[in-house]
Amino acid sequence: LQLQAEQTCRQLVRTQEEHKCLLQAAVEQAEGLEQSLRSAEAVLADKAAHLKDAQAQLTRNKQLIKDLREENRVFAMALQAAELKQKSTEEKNQILEEQASALKQLIGKITPASLSG
Repeated sequence: LQLQAEQTCRQLVRTQEEHKCLLQAAVEQAEGLEQSLRSAEAVLADKAAHLKDAQAQLTRNKQLIKDLREENRVFAMALQAAELKQKSTEEKNQILEEQASALKQLIGKITPASLSG
């Protein structure tokens, strides 16, 4: 009975040591997983910050595009007005050139007549 008690005691000690080793391994594994989780959280936080910055830049870019489109619309209207004014000026210039030519012809007819008269 004494021998059986000693064997049982030794078996219990061995089992206890195995459990202690298993527990230590589980604790180490849990610590490793916690570290991995913290690293993943840090990476995700960094990515979230980058995405937030990118979203802010995108919003600024959209506003710039909107502003540029409005400015372009204003310039297009000004260009159209300038083109219309240029066309009108060219038409008036053509009329003036025709009138000048007619006056030259008239002066050409009047001048010889006044010299001969």
